[in-house]
Amino acid sequence: MPEVENNLGRLRQKHGLSAIQLASIVDVSRQTIYAMESGSYVPNTVVALKLARALGTTVEDIFALPSERSEREIRSEAAELIPGGDSPQPGQPVQLCRVDDRLMANVPSPIPWFLPAADAVVGDKKIVRKRAEVQIFQSEMNLGNRILLAGCDPGISVLARHVLGSGVELVLVQRNSSQAVSLLNQGAIHIAGTHLKVGTKIRDAAVVSFAVWEEGIVVAYGNPKNIRGVEDFARKDVLIVNREQGAGCRALLDKSLERLGMAPSKVRGYGSAAPGHLAAAWQVQSGAADCCIATRAAARAFGLGFIPLVSEHYDLVIHKRHLDLPAMQHLLDVLSRTAFRRDLEGLGGYDARGAGQLK
Repeated sequence: MPEVENNLGRLRQKHGLSAIQLASIVDVSRQTIYAMESGSYVPNTVVALKLARALGTTVEDIFALPSERSEREIRSEAAELIPGGDSPQPGQPVQLCRVDDRLMANVPSPIPWFLPAADAVVGDKKIVRKRAEVQIFQSEMNLGNRILLAGCDPGISVLARHVLGSGVELVLVQRNSSQAVSLLNQGAIHIAGTHLKVGTKIRDAAVVSFAVWEEGIVVAYGNPKNIRGVEDFARKDVLIVNREQGAGCRALLDKSLERLGMAPSKVRGYGSAAPGHLAAAWQVQSGAADCCIATRAAARAFGLGFIPLVSEHYDLVIHKRHLDLPAMQHLLDVLSRTAFRRDLEGLGGYDARGAGQLK
């Protein structure tokens, strides 16, 4: 782990400066700039102050101590669970609200039991070639503050809450990694969330790190079926729920079965398809399945057990023509903020130290 984390590379690129230009302003070599960005060199106080002045920011925004800073900021306090609900499991998210002198904790449902946010409804005219007439609620709408993002990571909802404070709305489209990249190639969205390492294959696209997540086997709390690995999926008493074609979790399962020499036909539930991590975890929580492949964040959301298999990078792929949009600049800025990273790491067990860095 590096002694000091930094956002130097992201801030330099945000200001449109090359390494040579910044080196000239700060009076160091280009190699020194690269060394600082990679974390292999920590500058002295004078250089750090010069960098902050050149980039119009503070030293703290460029350099920070590693994840221990988040741990120091986390405090504990006794809270009352809202009566009438199920008891949460360790690591499960809760929302807090103070009522008089009582700190109340609510276990939010990962399933949205409410009418969805909407701006319009589909009209009565026939849908032709995926085009529909929509009846808009408001006479005037400003859509310039909205970013359309397709992906399957539950952690994107954390980003959506944080960018809202900057006046930016994320419109989230639930799609797996392959589908999201396809939509980006069609020019139908601003951002594709993916963990399939395909960003570099998209022409004129920038790849921005979101987080490192864990994928593994989600099981019922307490693991009553005593599932230890993918090899247990061949047992007669184990029923899985799979993901749809093109999903990274399905690809992980297929690779694991191939490595073990297990035929998919030997796995009960292989032919099923849940449209997302949370949807798959919900089936485990409801008892419709014994296990699934999903992220640790999905397991935590429902208070389920988790057996890690792999750690992967989840990236945001953005067309370069959209990088200069004011809403996109706000989003990229939020990715580097300590408050966002702390929330993402606390809620979903992510490693968000590299969030916002261009790859």
